Formats: sequence, structure tokens, C-alpha cells
Amino acid sequence: MKRILALFALLLIASTSIVLPQSEAGAIFLLIAPGARAGGMGEAQVAIADDAYASYWNPAGLGFLKGSEFGFMHVNWLPNLADDIYYEFFAGRHHIPMLGTVGGHLIFLNLGEQIRTDEENNQLGTFTSYMMAVTGSYSTLLSHKSSIGLNAKVSYQHLAEIGAGAEKGKGTSIDFGFDIGYLNKSFLSDRLTLGLVVSNIGPKVDFIDPAQGDPQPTNLTLGLNFKLIDTEYNKINIVYDLNKMLVAAYPDMDWDGDYSVGGYDEDGNFTPEGEYNEAGQLEVAHKDPIYLAIFTSWVDDWLLGGDIDISSSAGEADREIGGYEWQDTNGDNIVDADEVSKTDEFEPGEVGWGKYNADGKLEVGSGKKRTMMNEIDKLIHNIGFEYWYSSYFAIRGGMIYDKTGKIFNPTFGVGLRFADYGFDFGYISGSPGHPLTNTMRFSLNWVF
Repeated sequence: MKRILALFALLLIASTSIVLPQSEAGAIFLLIAPGARAGGMGEAQVAIADDAYASYWNPAGLGFLKGSEFGFMHVNWLPNLADDIYYEFFAGRHHIPMLGTVGGHLIFLNLGEQIRTDEENNQLGTFTSYMMAVTGSYSTLLSHKSSIGLNAKVSYQHLAEIGAGAEKGKGTSIDFGFDIGYLNKSFLSDRLTLGLVVSNIGPKVDFIDPAQGDPQPTNLTLGLNFKLIDTEYNKINIVYDLNKMLVAAYPDMDWDGDYSVGGYDEDGNFTPEGEYNEAGQLEVAHKDPIYLAIFTSWVDDWLLGGDIDISSSAGEADREIGGYEWQDTNGDNIVDADEVSKTDEFEPGEVGWGKYNADGKLEVGSGKKRTMMNEIDKLIHNIGFEYWYSSYFAIRGGMIYDKTGKIFNPTFGVGLRFADYGFDFGYISGSPGHPLTNTMRFSLNWVF
């Protein structure tokens, strides 16, 4: 079962513009961006949120909308990886006079057919996997220029009917969460709209083993929409979303500087398999709970933590920090695995104790090398523009930029409106072979 979960984690991480290290958060499918309109604008939509899709992007946007609307989107997801993965999104809204606007959406992600194997990798047949979420929304105006909105959601993940080996039970999960959004249509200027959303607030996501649960992908998005041109027949909006994942995760690391990971129980008693240091700090890989992560996620890759125990070529960390020295025999100033040797004659902390692991990766002092740029590099940027001719035809473009996730994908799109119906098309370009390249979104709207 662990192998299956890791496979899906990698698949879903590759499929979104919010990219996290493997298993840093659960229910990543909640971050897949719906709507072909957003897909053509670099997936920047938080400060626009002026249609049924607002229930996903920023529920506060619903408060400004009158009447009723339905929206639907279909996309063949990750076409470069598989041909049986698809994503469906349904949304609706309805204004209630003197009360506000209610709405919601349904997400369904089909992951196709998978091959079941046992612990010896013997094939045992096939099974299907899918994920879905149902969300209810409510929004009301705070003033004629600002609003607030709230989402409540229930998600269901069906990875496998049964576990593997010692992991008995079903590979399914039912979870709940909340989103809260704010929209101000006159922020500093009548031409500038500010949107702010915190999404996926809730308890950990777990399948068979609660001890292996991961936090929900709690995400903070700041959005700006600037009306560059706003006339009767020509309108141009410049939009920008900045995303920060409020998940604080730590690898195996030496917090107290004793050159080892763990070695004690939580009461400070020595035990070789202990996960804590003598002061009672947890040193093995772990994640902060949400009530801490909303603060620590801003500095966990910068100020918090200690020297990292980096996995060797064998794929496992040895829980020892350093222990190897480097002799640059070829003079290229690059640490090669065949140029490091074990410093058995020294004890940890003694002069001469090596700073490297068996593969030549720096471990002693690695904590001091982290800077504020480590945090900045993890921010996700969505930039886009939208040109409307009258209210009938739109041209869109944008960019999805994620340095850590190595995503730098241009986007393009068009939109048509006729009577009470709308059609949008969005396209993600990119380098050949990238999972998101050639992704096409199609969506429909009906206002009544």
C-alpha cells in the first residue's frame, strides 16, 4: 500500500501548480485549478472570482453576484503521462435577497486503472482509483466594495479496496475542511481589487494508518486584479496570485548538534531507536500541526531546524550526521563519493569528525546554509491578463511559475459569451515531456 500511495502522491504533485515534496501534504487533488478561464490566465483568479467558479477560487466573490449560474469543466489530466486520467468540475450559485449568495461545487478526479501487486511485486489483478470532493459556499457583502465568503467541504479518496501485506483495511479516506475568503474591489484605488483566501483548513488526511497521516494542503493565496483599461467596448485586466503553502515539514535532522538524529525517548531517556533528542525535541521527519504550521511554515526552510540527515545512494538516512571527510584528490573542488572516507578514529563533535555522509553530501553545517531565499523559492506565482471586447469575446494569456517545482508554463485561452451562455477554452504550454504541457481545459457557463 505504501508503494501505491507514493505513486499517487508523485502523480498528483506533478499535476498541480502547487508543488510540494512527496508526502508533505495529503489530498493534493484539491489544488487542481478548475475553469478554462483561469487555465488561460496562468491560473490567477482569486481577485476576479466573478462567476460560479468563485466557489473554488474565492467564495467571497459570490457575494457580488446576482441571479443564478451553473458551470462545468472537463479536462483530460496529464495527457503526457496517461490516457485514462480525467478531471470533472461542476459549480453553481444562487443569490438570495437580503441573505447573500449560496453556491458550491463538485470535484471528481478519475485516476484510471492500476495494477495491484503484493510485497514481492507479483501482479494480483487491477483496480480503479478516484477522488472527489463536495463543497458548499456562502458569501455576503460587508460593504458595497467588499465581501467575505466561507466554504465547507467533504472529500473522499479511493486509492485501493484493500491494503498490502501487513497494512490491512481499505485504502480510502474521508475528510472535511474549510476555506475562508475576502474580496475588496477598491483596494488603494478603484482600479485595483484585492483577494485573499486560506483554503483547505482541517485535520490530517490518513488512509489505513493514522500515524502516517499528512496535513491537508492548507494554502494562502493573495490575489490582485488591476483594471488597466475599462471602457464600454474594451477591457483589460492584469491579474496576479501569490501562493504560500501553510504546511511545515521537516526531514530527519539534528536539532541539538550532537551529530545524530534521535537516540532518546520524549522524556529524555537514552534509547538507540528513540526519535527525540535529550531535550525532548522530535528529530525524525515530521510535520507541524496546522495551528503551528500557519506560523512556522514561513520559516521552516530558513530559521527552524538543524543539520539535515541526507539519504545516501542506498535510499535511507543513517541517522548519523556527518562522519566522513573529503580529500579532493582530483583537484576539481567537487565532492565525489569516491573521495570521502569514514572518520572512525574520531568521536562525533571531535576535531576531525567529517562533515559529509557516505555519498559526499554535506551534513554538518547544512542547517547554517539555509537563507530566506529557501522560503521565497517555494512561493508559487500565477500571472495573467484578460482582454474583453464588449462582453462577448475574450483573449487570455498568462504564466505559471514555480521555481521549486520546476514549473514555468505559459498559458493561453479564449472566451465567448452569447445571451446567457458562455464557453471558455484554456491551454497550458511548456517544454516537451512536462506533465502539464498540452493540457486543454473546456468549460461552460449558464447564467439564468
